[in-house]
Amino acid sequence: MKNRLYYGDNLEILRNREYFPDECVDLIYLDPPFNSNRNYNVLFKSESGADSEAQITAFEDTWHWGETAEATYDDIIMNAPHKVATAIEALMNLIERNQMMAYLVMMTARLVELHRVLKPTGSLYLHCDPTASHYLKIVLDAIFGPENFRNEITWQRTGAHDLGAKQWPAVSDVILMYSMSDNRTWNRAYADINGGERIKGFPHIDERGAYATRDMTGGKAGGAEAYQAWRGRAPSSGRAWALPGYHRFPVWLRELLPSEDDWISLGIHAKMDVLGSLDAIHWPVKDDGMPRLKYYFDDSQGILIGDNWTDISPIGAHAKERLGYPTQKPEALLERIIRASSNEGDVVLDPFCGCGTAIAAAHKLGRGWIGIDITHLSIALQKYRLQDMFELVSGADYAVIGEPATVEGARELAQDSANEGRYQFEWWALSLLRAKPVGGSAGSRKGKKGADQGIDGVINFFDEDEAGKKKPQKVVAQVKSGKVNSGQVQQLKGAMENAGAAIGVFITLENPTGAMTKEALAAGWYESQAWGKKYRRVQILTIGDLFAGAGVSMPPQHGTLARASRWKRGGVSEDGESQRDLI
Repeated sequence: MKNRLYYGDNLEILRNREYFPDECVDLIYLDPPFNSNRNYNVLFKSESGADSEAQITAFEDTWHWGETAEATYDDIIMNAPHKVATAIEALMNLIERNQMMAYLVMMTARLVELHRVLKPTGSLYLHCDPTASHYLKIVLDAIFGPENFRNEITWQRTGAHDLGAKQWPAVSDVILMYSMSDNRTWNRAYADINGGERIKGFPHIDERGAYATRDMTGGKAGGAEAYQAWRGRAPSSGRAWALPGYHRFPVWLRELLPSEDDWISLGIHAKMDVLGSLDAIHWPVKDDGMPRLKYYFDDSQGILIGDNWTDISPIGAHAKERLGYPTQKPEALLERIIRASSNEGDVVLDPFCGCGTAIAAAHKLGRGWIGIDITHLSIALQKYRLQDMFELVSGADYAVIGEPATVEGARELAQDSANEGRYQFEWWALSLLRAKPVGGSAGSRKGKKGADQGIDGVINFFDEDEAGKKKPQKVVAQVKSGKVNSGQVQQLKGAMENAGAAIGVFITLENPTGAMTKEALAAGWYESQAWGKKYRRVQILTIGDLFAGAGVSMPPQHGTLARASRWKRGGVSEDGESQRDLI
């Protein structure tokens, strides 16, 4: 499968068998949009509750109980596997019709399809929060089977903060892991260990270096000798002496041990005598302490990671990878998941891919990837990120399915009122110039009416003033998908003056009139002191022009949107030569 991004509703896309045949992906990570930062109880109010309208920040129409949610509920009851239908019916009796139930119904329909497309060796990680995790676990048990539940991972995403609430501060997210079978792909994950004279987790030191200790007893019987005292020490009641298998010892120790056949022939006490003679056993200072096997840092891969993740920090306000997306997750979090549950060459799917962290992490680790998102703003952010980090070009290095490829396709997008076509067209058109939307909300399908004051997008750049001092400047853009006239160009001029912009760009789906062109030419020129060049102050670009490769005539710029750092194999970031660090 070629790497690709899809624009559209992931349910429709996942149900398309040409796009997603059965058992076609190796790993799924999803972080569905769901905002529970306000009053928990609001989510359980009837849809007539006034406060409920503010709760869901993305998929606004999807996460409300209405005709779509009702139809999806009916479809699940009629056509989903029996256990899934039974689970949803029970949840409906418990929760009733509200936003939480709408969320669960719409998620169930998608999770059924995600289960279908996973390979038998595949796993799914669902990122959520404690508001809905317990309900989602019931749904996942019904779809995957409770025997295929693997972990409920707790990720501490922030430190404790006291906001006056009379409860423990909420600092963690939940990540539910399910697999298709016991034959799942699994690579043990180890945490990095800080170096130093005494290494974290390896508190002892001898001539070989820092080491930790391991118990030499177990619960299984190993013959009568295994229960008897050795060198004055005996296992506690119900325990027996136990050692790792021959090949579980590190290479340096195996080279000093007898051959494997000779080792197997030895009794448990004789084996412990050999290990003692090689100084591979740790004796506690206390006279009654139990001997333990030494385990050296140099032989370890690190500390085995459990299901409580406190070592991955959230993205800080000044972090290089921060792109300004409200639900952006750190790359380290996704890299851990991808390393553990996939191998190089496997395909990773993120059906709610947002700003593309899972996609970037998968590419970095040599995996194939597929992303789906319902807003052109998110698809644009991912395209920028892939270009900035890996120099990948849309259409050449990966496919984008669902974006307009012709002027007629752009017109269809603009006229798709059922899917907020006005905003989607606007964000898509701005992405062709890498302009930052004004009034757009990442993750949302709607912009903010009246907030742009005649400006739809902005491009930042630096120039110099007459004294040679660095001076920030900007290009403002206005997008029109309907009929256009010269009065709109005049409005753009006024918006430029109000914003103090150097250049204005009028992006239009329809061809401009002669009066519009005359109005634009009358605006004159912007002269760049730093570059010694002149640029038209008002420029008109049609969608056809943009398809043909035209762009804004302006001084070189970087930093329109927050840019992902250039990635270099080996994990070293490389910013490259640009002005982005100045912004």
